[in-house]
Amino acid sequence: MDKKKQVTEILKRLKKEYAGTPQTALHFSTPFELLAATILSAQTTDVQVNKVTEKLFRKYRTIEDFANSSPEKLEKDVASVNFYRNKAKNICNSAKMLLGQYGGNVPKTMEELITLPGVARKTANIVLSSVYGINEGIAVDTHVKRLANRLGLTKHVDPVKIESDLVKMTPRIEWGNLSHLLIFHGRKVCMARNPDHGSCVLFDICPSRDI
Repeated sequence: MDKKKQVTEILKRLKKEYAGTPQTALHFSTPFELLAATILSAQTTDVQVNKVTEKLFRKYRTIEDFANSSPEKLEKDVASVNFYRNKAKNICNSAKMLLGQYGGNVPKTMEELITLPGVARKTANIVLSSVYGINEGIAVDTHVKRLANRLGLTKHVDPVKIESDLVKMTPRIEWGNLSHLLIFHGRKVCMARNPDHGSCVLFDICPSRDI
């Protein structure tokens, strides 16, 4: 099957399977809250991040609150996530940078976002898509990486190269949707170990159905 047609079919089936508009599983109410939550989510489940941010966002209500804190103080509030020291430092420094250079606003461009500490393309793509409705690229996390390879959409392991492959075969309007849907499917059905082939709506078009 042609790759573009395959992606169209994947999107159609997954949209039907996971009814509603695909959205990030991270909880947030402001652009900076999503930025902070996404930084925290690296190597950590969204479920755990949401537990942490439920209290965190009650304690730190504005970008100023994060900027006026210190990495040492913030560490105590995020200590249950992996690599919490680096993440606390990046969140504090990002808040300071946003106040100093961007008027306290989370930027709307990839170029500006990736200048923030701890922000690479994945985080920037999630923020742009989920907050501003801007499809600048496709967020490639561990689930997207795994499913893109299993579905034969890429042969790469580097997230930037995987993203490059996916954007070529996916309509721009669907870039954010593809990422969310592959993540949903990766969590529920196409797990890293023992994927649930019997429940997979993509089984007949998946080249990895025998694994």
